[in-house]
This record gives sequence, C-alpha cells and structure tokens, in this order.
Amino acid sequence: MLSERALPPQPSLPERRRGGRARRAAGGAGATKAGLVLRRIPTYELLGEEALLALEEQADWILSEIGIEFRGDAEARRLFAAAGCSVEGDRVRFQPGQATALCATAPAEFTLHARDPHYSVALGGDHLVLMPGYGSPFVTDLDRGRRYATIEDFRNFVKLAWMSPWLHHSGGTVCEPTDIPVNKRHLDMVHAHLTLSAKPFMGSVTAPERAADSIEMSRIAFGADFVAENAVMQGNINVNSPLVFDETMSGALRTYAEAGQCVCVSPAIFGGAMGPVTPAAVAAQTHAEAMAGIALAQLARPGCPIVYGSFHNTMSLKTGSLTFGSPEANLVTLVLGQLARRLDVPVRSGGGQITSANSADGQAMADSTSAMWATLLSGANQVWHAAGWLEGGLTMGYEKFVMDLDQCGAMLRMIEGMEVNAGTLTPESYREAGPGENFLSTRHTLQHFATANFIPDISEGGAFERWAEDGCRTVEERANDRWKAMLSAYEPPPIDPGVDEALTEFVARRKAAMGDDWY
Repeated sequence: MLSERALPPQPSLPERRRGGRARRAAGGAGATKAGLVLRRIPTYELLGEEALLALEEQADWILSEIGIEFRGDAEARRLFAAAGCSVEGDRVRFQPGQATALCATAPAEFTLHARDPHYSVALGGDHLVLMPGYGSPFVTDLDRGRRYATIEDFRNFVKLAWMSPWLHHSGGTVCEPTDIPVNKRHLDMVHAHLTLSAKPFMGSVTAPERAADSIEMSRIAFGADFVAENAVMQGNINVNSPLVFDETMSGALRTYAEAGQCVCVSPAIFGGAMGPVTPAAVAAQTHAEAMAGIALAQLARPGCPIVYGSFHNTMSLKTGSLTFGSPEANLVTLVLGQLARRLDVPVRSGGGQITSANSADGQAMADSTSAMWATLLSGANQVWHAAGWLEGGLTMGYEKFVMDLDQCGAMLRMIEGMEVNAGTLTPESYREAGPGENFLSTRHTLQHFATANFIPDISEGGAFERWAEDGCRTVEERANDRWKAMLSAYEPPPIDPGVDEALTEFVARRKAAMGDDWY
C-alpha cells in the first residue's frame, strides 16, 4: 500500500545505501518472468567518494542559494512551505540536506504492473526495463520518407513494441499523432497502449486533467481498487531546465503522485544551453532538479513510486546543434547512476539508442551504440529511447526501430554475464573432438546450437558473392522488410470484452465533452 498510514518505517539514508550496495553485490539470478530482467554484470563506478560528495554539495548549494521555481503552482509551493522550505514568489529554496531527506520515503524498488501480469516489471535494484523512443512529431520509413506522425503510426509502434521480446514496456508518446486534436490525442494513445499491448505504459502529462483521464482509463482496465494500491502506469515529468517546473509539469506530477502512480522526474540539460558546459556541472544540476521533483512527489503522497530520470546531452558550440552519444554525455550518464544509487531510488538513464543523425546510417548506429553502452554500464533501471530514435528525437524511424531491437537483444544478452561451470567448460567436447578437429558436430554444440549465441533478426554475414546475388541489400532495406513482416504477423493480446467496451465508451464520452477545439 502506498498511503501514508500504511508506509513502513523508513531506513536512514546510510542504511538505504548499504542495502542497495548489498543487493547489487549479491548479483542477479536471471529472468523469472517476461518482464523481469536482472543485470549480472557490475555497474561502472566512475567517481570516488570525494568527488561524489562534491557533486552532492554542489546540488545542495544550487537548491539553497539559487533555488527551484515552481511557476504557477500554488499548491506545490504550499507543500514545500509546509515542509519547512523557504518560498519567495515562485522560488523554493531548501536547506542543505533537506531535499535528500524529503526523498527518503521514495521506495528503492517497486513493481510496475502490466495488464497481463506476465509482463509486469520491477524497477530498482538490479532490474532493467527497456522501452521505445518518446515524443517524436515525425516518423520516417524507406517507402514514404519523413512525414508528420499519425495515430496509425502510433498504433504501429505500440504493436511493434508489444511483439518484441527485447522491449519490456510499451512506452508513452512513442510518436505524436498529429491528425488528432491536441486536447484529445492522449485518449487515443492511452487506449492504444491498453488494448494493442499488455505491457506497462506511460500516460499523458500535457495537462493535469489529461493525466487524470489517463489514470481513470487505467482504473477501467485494472480495477479502481487495484490502482489505488498499486502502480500500473507512469508519468514523464520534464523539468524546464534550468531550475524551473512549469504549472503543467508540476500539476501532472502531483496528479500521478496523489493517485499512487509512478512519477518519472527527468531534468533535460544540454551543456552550454540549459546548464554550464562542463559534465560535472551538468551532473550536479541534474541531481538538484531531480531531487526537487522527487521531493514534491513525496510531499504529495509519501511512498509514491518514482524514477530518478535525466535527459542530458551536449551541443556543438560551433553550430548550436545537439549531439548524442558524446563522451561528455556518457560520463554524466555514468555519474548519475552513482548519484541515484546513493539516494537508493530507481534510475532512468539519460541515454538509450539516441542520435542526431537524420537517417538510420552509420552515424546513427555509432551514436546509438555509444550512448547505449554507457547507459547499461551506468546501472540504469529503465532505458527510454531504446528503439527508433532519429534526428535528435524529432523522428521515429521504422527501420531504425527494428535495427535497434537487434541491438537491444544483443545488449540484454551481454548483461546476463558469463556462466563458468562444468557445463559451459564442457571437457567432454575435447574428448569427443580431439586435437585438430572442429567442434561443430559435437554433442555439446548440437545440444546448444539454437541458444549458444544471440541470433539477430536483421544482421547477416556470409560471402560477398551471395550478398551481391541478393541485390546488395543494405541492413536498412532488410529492416524495412522486417517491420512490415512484424506488423503483418501482429495479434492483439486478449482483453476482457467488458473492459474493452468501457474504455471505448470513456474515450467517446470524453471527446464529446471537449468539443471541436484542437488545443
């Protein structure tokens, strides 16, 4: 139960840190359900204790000396004032250590329930959850090129995410369905997540009332009593970096928190624009902004499940254009994993398979792989933008989506680590094959032929002559075939007819009440 009355006594921050370290040291035990993936490789600890303390002290300095503005949200400011923060106008200032203390009621781990319990996921600890890209107004494919996204595109990406074994989450605004009015499109998006998929999903945050609609639809799908006691959806709360929460974001944050649903607080800092240019400053500012949002969620409902998020990258100081997968951004990703673990809360990576490339070319894959490696090594619990991202997030690519799925599968295989035992060392294979012979026909190879190595769907090798005879087809062309085949084979997950009917009726009724206004 998430209510304040049922909240168990909270351990001190040092105890929470020790508990988190103990869980990570114990290692994972493998996946037990489709949605539960455990990391078996260690995280990369970039900074030592002295440097981490310096970043935490800088975050405290920002919160106490500069403060965070909660513009237009009197209720948020009232909650902070009641908690002992200094409030002047829109600006809220914290005493050193106060924000950290306010974050202490956030759970270290929690379950995000899916409509089909088989796909429920755990966030926190050693768990890892991958989800598709988020927020693109455009889509692209080899047949039709770049264009504004429609609800058909949105539904297609929900279907592709549902079909992939490498994505554990349906996502949120995977792309913006621009053919539906802004004030109504959230209804169609949540309806698609709840009916075309049975994996966890994200609701709307573009207005508090749209967040409330999303929660109400989840109550229809899961049952009001279940939603009252469990997290079944997430809301993505972007900070207007530097150091501002606008009324829309903080209002949506409180709406989700008050309902006991997961709040993802995501500062968005591009070094040199929304924060100083140096990685250390970006890390400290992200920590300050994230703690302020987490604190508000805990004041709205102690014990509310949260995810410490970030979306940080660099920019070209020559042109002002954004860059992704850069070494500086990757360093910040690694450090934020450390800072979040010291708070002992689940962390959403700042990376994923992200790129500023305009097509699914070599640059796109180099950027994406660079960012994704840092993401996984950072110890992220939830990875957004794991599939489809192009053009700095402006575009979701169909071919890029399924190319990224192959990379997701390969990287998930990597985090399983290596088992060393009699079965994997297989001394009998040496007796069977002997010196100078190959192992292809040994019993061990035949027994493990289908599972020994990760097998991608799109990548292929082989002789140049065979590739030439097949038309010299590129990986992007093969990906074009792949996403079409997936959509052709799509089958919707089962849903109770009464729930389906109730969701459809709710969407129709809410749309009718909104009239014809596009905004």
